Amino acid sequence: MQQVVIVGGTHGNEFTGAYLIKKFDRHPHLIQRSHLQVSTLLANPKAFAANRRYIERDLNRCFLTEDLQNPTLTSYEDQQAKWINQTLGPKGNPQVDFILDLHSTTTNMGLTLLLPSLHPFNLRLAAYLSTLHPLVKVCSLNTDRESSVLRSLTPLGCVIEVGPIAQGTLDATLFQQTETLIHATLDYLNAHNQSTPLPSPTELTLYQYLEPLDYPRNDQGELLAMIHPQLQFQDYQPLNPGDPMFLTFEGDAIAYSGSHTVYPIFINEAAYYEKGVALCLTERVTMTI
Repeated sequence: MQQVVIVGGTHGNEFTGAYLIKKFDRHPHLIQRSHLQVSTLLANPKAFAANRRYIERDLNRCFLTEDLQNPTLTSYEDQQAKWINQTLGPKGNPQVDFILDLHSTTTNMGLTLLLPSLHPFNLRLAAYLSTLHPLVKVCSLNTDRESSVLRSLTPLGCVIEVGPIAQGTLDATLFQQTETLIHATLDYLNAHNQSTPLPSPTELTLYQYLEPLDYPRNDQGELLAMIHPQLQFQDYQPLNPGDPMFLTFEGDAIAYSGSHTVYPIFINEAAYYEKGVALCLTERVTMTI
């Protein structure tokens, strides 16, 4: 676990990660550790300069192996993804050991650690970080399909997703809390390399990703309803069968029709309207590590 990269600005209007990268570039001693080689990457500088999520295509959906190897994909973000793959990858045989990708969300996700897999190392790190602040939640995105996100260039690593923060803005409290998590992650990795691992719980409460749900729409793709007021900002709270989930513009409630209790996240994420996602469902599990 020698080469660590902290990535920010994968989405140009998520300022928390981008400005932390700029801070670390000005003060590199902050992220130096005795047994790590830590570097930084502002992933989408053109989108950051324009205060836009992306210029032509979502950079965090450009890292499928077939896309990285496809010479006909020539958008700005596709070219940037191929450059990042050459710099940090190649995918499947990366030059770096651990990627920490910094994101922010308009939803009430607090301090969320998004894990790409249930690899024991990722779980031990997440268990340690979850003890540092009551807002820290751990969500596993483990799926059978290849991931298209930047962090997937390495098997180990995680995404720090913080919110709620409006696009193109900063929140000082969440900025500082994110930086604290970064330092704690580096400290954990550094201790691991010295064979003196920091203590972590043997049990971890984890939210396992199930599926996304879209808003009700008409045949033209226009919205027919919005997130119900009782569900707004209730990320990680139980949603039971029959609980109100959407509210039509005429004032009628649409209930959750699933068969068991779930825990929605990314509720009413602004960036996900274009992706056809109103919220993502998870189930809460307790794992023994």
